[in-house]
Amino acid sequence: MNTPCCDFFFFSTTGDLLCIMNTLCNYLAHTACSGVYFSSIFSHTVFFLCYIDECRYRYCQHRCVNVPGSFSCQCEPGFQLGGNNRSCVDVNECEMGAPCSQRCFNTYGTFMCRCDQGYELGPDGFTCNDIDECRSSSYLCQFQCVNEPGKFSCVCPEGYQLVGTRMCQDINECETGEHQCTDTQTCVNIHGGYQCVETNRCQDPYVHASDNRCMCPHNKPACRDLPYSVVYRYMTITSERAVPSDIFLIQATTFRTGSVNTFRIRSGDNNQDFYIRQTNNYSAMLVLARAVSGPREYTLDLEMISGHPLVSQRSSSVLRLSIFVGPYAF
Repeated sequence: MNTPCCDFFFFSTTGDLLCIMNTLCNYLAHTACSGVYFSSIFSHTVFFLCYIDECRYRYCQHRCVNVPGSFSCQCEPGFQLGGNNRSCVDVNECEMGAPCSQRCFNTYGTFMCRCDQGYELGPDGFTCNDIDECRSSSYLCQFQCVNEPGKFSCVCPEGYQLVGTRMCQDINECETGEHQCTDTQTCVNIHGGYQCVETNRCQDPYVHASDNRCMCPHNKPACRDLPYSVVYRYMTITSERAVPSDIFLIQATTFRTGSVNTFRIRSGDNNQDFYIRQTNNYSAMLVLARAVSGPREYTLDLEMISGHPLVSQRSSSVLRLSIFVGPYAF
């Protein structure tokens, strides 16, 4: 005979399988049955057999599964059964191929993924994605930021070299010998490059007197209305320099007692980007009046006019200043 469920049953003397009501089985064996089957038990030899629910005694640390005549223990995810088949031991997922792309840290019952510097953990909690530091800030590098896996680097334009990790410094090609100026030329370093200028720049009626200096003798009729001397100088400034800015000091190299000297920009300042501020009778300062952008070149004739209260004759000398404006603000 078939029974829906019987945790407590007996065999009759004729071999028939009979069930006792569920409450009696609970009373005798502390177990439960989901179904009840009745049969007469009188005049029969009764054999009792009850299935015990071992899970009621909490033999397992995590989960207990009752089966007829026995039981089994199961563990929560992140654990495995210990040697006694009842206790649960933490599983080190990091040693068992956890899907972390970079770093794995085992924790009780689970694990965590972490990333190296320069990476961030993706939404899946496993993948490490590169952080583009160059997009996060425009102030990391003085010139240009280049993103690389897990880091970034700074680069400088041609004619500059990296100082430290972020700043750019002009390369002085004239000092390093990385120029192609000839023996009759002078190498002039400028921001981001160099210029080769002729050592003797004197043009008739001027004659070459010394390095960068030309003289116009008084005995030449063509020199009557020209400055007595022309001195060549060179300088370089960066783009977008703060203004007003003192950039060049002009000083008289020869003077007469009692003479009165005045300074002016004779030519080359068509846009009025500069002005002269005279500091005393023998010197003046060239001032950058407006921010300028390069690359650009100015050639200014800075003139000193000398006179004497007791002498009607006046003389002048010119400092021909070449100003090279670099392409960048550094």
